[in-house]
Amino acid sequence: MDEATMVKVQQFAERALAEAAASAGLALARVGDRLGLWQTMAGAGPLTPAELAERTGTAERYVREWLACQAAGGYVAYDRAAGTFTLPEEVAAVLAVEDSPVYGGGIVQSLAVLWKEEAALAEAFRSGAGIGWDQHDPDLYEAQERMGRPLLRDQLVASWIASLEGVAARLQQGASVAEVVCRSGTATILMAQAYPRSTFYGFDTHDVAVARARKAAAQAGVSDRATFEVASATAFSGRYDLVCFFNTLHDLGDPVGALAHARQALSDAGTVLVVEPRAPDRLEDNLTPLGRLFYAASTGWCLPSGMSEPPGLGLGNQVGEARLRELLAEAGFGHVRLAGDAPFHLVFEVRP
Repeated sequence: MDEATMVKVQQFAERALAEAAASAGLALARVGDRLGLWQTMAGAGPLTPAELAERTGTAERYVREWLACQAAGGYVAYDRAAGTFTLPEEVAAVLAVEDSPVYGGGIVQSLAVLWKEEAALAEAFRSGAGIGWDQHDPDLYEAQERMGRPLLRDQLVASWIASLEGVAARLQQGASVAEVVCRSGTATILMAQAYPRSTFYGFDTHDVAVARARKAAAQAGVSDRATFEVASATAFSGRYDLVCFFNTLHDLGDPVGALAHARQALSDAGTVLVVEPRAPDRLEDNLTPLGRLFYAASTGWCLPSGMSEPPGLGLGNQVGEARLRELLAEAGFGHVRLAGDAPFHLVFEVRP
């Protein structure tokens, strides 16, 4: 190995060490999330390990070591003279405040799931088989809900629906809406709260998700107008003024079949709303930190989901605008408009 190569090896080894340290720190960040350490520190000012342990009902010695790790990563500030640790406001917005639009606690939780499911994923690599959403660790469903809620609360009504021609007015007057692959029902419930004159239906093949959605709707007081049923994306019943796919089309084994079924389920002048990650069409344009995170999630959950259902198209979550337009055209849609300007998503207004 020549000197130039040795330099490159050393540089990469240093980078790998930094990433390993970050990964270990995030694993412990999840422990803090699970125990409420971040939430307790938010807005509390300087705390000693003993004070934080007392407020959270945890052991001081473990808390002290945890704080040292987070201080080394720059997530908390350490005051040597006072022996205290402070959670900066900007870090709290990401790790502690669930109402924050940049809240990332769900991401940390989902990364922990990725590690827990490593063996099952490796077996899928060997066999080529899929992994259905109902086969994952339960923490994934909670993590997905925590990730999606701030985004949906911020974007769904004010941006995505508002960008569709005539749809918001129709919902205010009273319309019928279906969410295909509703997961835990967060989007359907938010729409039901925003448009009390309309009726909403969420469909998912995962019975546990449907049960969670029904419970959440009852707690939100919208069970009278938000109904959840177990049904596939190609077989749900009814006719609707609006059919929604929120970051789920790429998870389906038969996305074209699902879109074609949605087209048949539309009422006169009905609209399909398709929201997908804003991914560049070319791989080389997506080799970024955000692209890396999305490809990791796609490898762990989205691609296996698409491989688990016939015909197993396996899109992955980085589909891109051009490929999405091809799928929509194949499903028989003639009107496809990129609506709005969402920073991380492609929002399509689709009609026959």
